Amino acid sequence: MSNCAIVGINWGDEGKGRMVDLLTEDYDIVIRYQGGGNAGHTVINEYGKFALHLLPSGIFREGTLNILGNGVALDPENLLTEIDDVASKGVSVTPKNLKISDRASLLLPWHRDLDCLEEARLADKKYGSTKQGIAPFYSDKYQKKTIMAGELFYPDELRAHLRDLLEWKNLTLTRVYGSEPYTMTMLEKWLKEACERIMPFICDTKELLKEAQRNGKKILFEAQLGSLRDLDYGIYPYTTSSNTTAAYAPIGSGCPSAKVDDVIGVVKAYSTCVGEGPFVCEMFGEEAETLRKAGFEYGAKTGRARRVGAIDIVATRYGVEVQAATEIALTKLDVLSYMDKIPVCTHYLVNGEQSDIFPFPCALKDAKPVIEYFDGWKCDISKARSWDNLPKQAQDYVTFIEKEIGCPITYISVGPERDSIIIRK
Repeated sequence: MSNCAIVGINWGDEGKGRMVDLLTEDYDIVIRYQGGGNAGHTVINEYGKFALHLLPSGIFREGTLNILGNGVALDPENLLTEIDDVASKGVSVTPKNLKISDRASLLLPWHRDLDCLEEARLADKKYGSTKQGIAPFYSDKYQKKTIMAGELFYPDELRAHLRDLLEWKNLTLTRVYGSEPYTMTMLEKWLKEACERIMPFICDTKELLKEAQRNGKKILFEAQLGSLRDLDYGIYPYTTSSNTTAAYAPIGSGCPSAKVDDVIGVVKAYSTCVGEGPFVCEMFGEEAETLRKAGFEYGAKTGRARRVGAIDIVATRYGVEVQAATEIALTKLDVLSYMDKIPVCTHYLVNGEQSDIFPFPCALKDAKPVIEYFDGWKCDISKARSWDNLPKQAQDYVTFIEKEIGCPITYISVGPERDSIIIRK
């Protein structure tokens, strides 16, 4: 049996969803194991174009079981919106192909409020949150101040628990932020309109996954965001509030005994970043706007214009190490086809000295990029389906990246569609 994790190597938005959608035909189970509705995986297939935020990207494959693991920030309202959206386009989402761990904690309505209130308080020092309640949720989870999905089946205990949480949370809302308090009436409405609808999907996924392992089923673990947004290894504090690494996949999936055999790290052929924080390779002005438009670089969740830059070899090499990637999927190579010369950030200058080491977060703001240029190919490569179909300049660009990051590039995406892919195996 071979289990695989598909993870982001950089700041997120690398194209993980399209890779999960491509590869799920080879797997029995797809599991989202961390994160919440704060980022989107864009998938284009025969059903249309989708921006998934909570649903695993395997939901489009008939016969594939999709699981939201215990490590996920489970937002019932956002999940239902997604289910209704994909169902309206002909995709079946039922308790047969979607399961929710009974140990997944629920994102409560006040978590989004707190996210917005804190970003407003921080003003020009804000973290660039998507305001989906993720940081307040994970903070509460580690304070043991959330409710688990399985509690929905124990109504007396659930309401007693909610009353305790309500009393505690209103202290923060009213006394710290001067906001309006929540009431049990508001929470009862939330339980009725959102939580009751997700109850048929909730089960003991741990037992389900143990049985799947015994039967030799293959598991694909789907991560959100990327190495540089990981809470422990990213550009702290401009990170997400969960662990985005492949090493966390067994824990967050609900199957801690699972072994991750392969780790496919997804890297965009240039760099993008949504939100705040240091971004050494960043482009500005007309050069940046041209690349942003060519790649349609706008956040799948927020619609915000992504910051763009040259591919960053230093950050990518670090991301490969953090994820222990065994192979790389390089996405959006076709976007660079308009360039005469393609910039690559090959090194950093830190305190005036050239370095290949990704710096400690505090030192990143003073790092400067060392940029080298490669010849562009100046032709449409979107129809290429084999390595030999690519012009030499594109091959040289790919092989340089592969050599510098020390990990084989086995997939090259030349378009957003499922079949717009070159496989080098």
